Amino acid sequence: RQLQAEFQRRTVGIASAAHELRTPLAILNGYSDLLLGGKLGPLNDAQRDVLLEMKATRTRLQHFVDDFLNYSAIATGNLKLRIQLNDIQACLAEIADVWLPPFQQKLVVFYHLESQPIERFPFDFNKVQHIVSNLLHNALKFTPAKGTVWLAAEPYNWERRVASKAIGSQERRRGRAIAANSIRVTVSDTGPGVPPESQLEIFEDFHRASQPADDGSPGTGLGLAVARSLVQAHGGKIWVESEPGMGSKFSFLLPLRAEMAKIESETETTPE
Repeated sequence: RQLQAEFQRRTVGIASAAHELRTPLAILNGYSDLLLGGKLGPLNDAQRDVLLEMKATRTRLQHFVDDFLNYSAIATGNLKLRIQLNDIQACLAEIADVWLPPFQQKLVVFYHLESQPIERFPFDFNKVQHIVSNLLHNALKFTPAKGTVWLAAEPYNWERRVASKAIGSQERRRGRAIAANSIRVTVSDTGPGVPPESQLEIFEDFHRASQPADDGSPGTGLGLAVARSLVQAHGGKIWVESEPGMGSKFSFLLPLRAEMAKIESETETTPE
């Protein structure tokens, strides 16, 4: 109990320090956008490159700050979701715009694929952006220059263990279309891939990949763990499909109905 109390005390302390960085980061972002927009005068190419690098660095630092804040909330049992009807494509488009400069800076091609419209459904807009942000940051770290990263969302039929598989089989035999009950969001990359023996443990707290990041940065080991917890808080699930040397595809599912969020989920290598 004493160890747990000490852990929580230190976690809250780190979160408090991270919170103090939010205001200066927001000011930095505002000034860089002001300059990049040309509102204070024209920029030459060298000045624009410096500002783009500054904006990309701010994005990465904001990512770390958000990770610590969310991890603190999760570890202390204070995580709260704001579940509202939202547009998942708008959610992804916004976070894709935020991460575009870091991808451009590293010369990695980044595509946000909006293949089809998706009806609004209940989820926490900011928390889902954080999940996607963590997956994009992971892809950016491990994808080499001239590689490619894709972000996409699509309706998906999630067959849960708690549901009757017999009913689903009967529907398929009768040729009836099974309606989607969730949304699948995927982040795919052309990086080195994840070996099979690591595809579960990479979602654990403070786990660092044995494969060094392409940019040499060690990371905090929290990104995928925080993403897993936020997905599970929505009643969803997250997994990775990968083979060494063949890139990786990280996917997570969000239930379409709010009541589904009450169902406990788990992290697996493949969906049910």
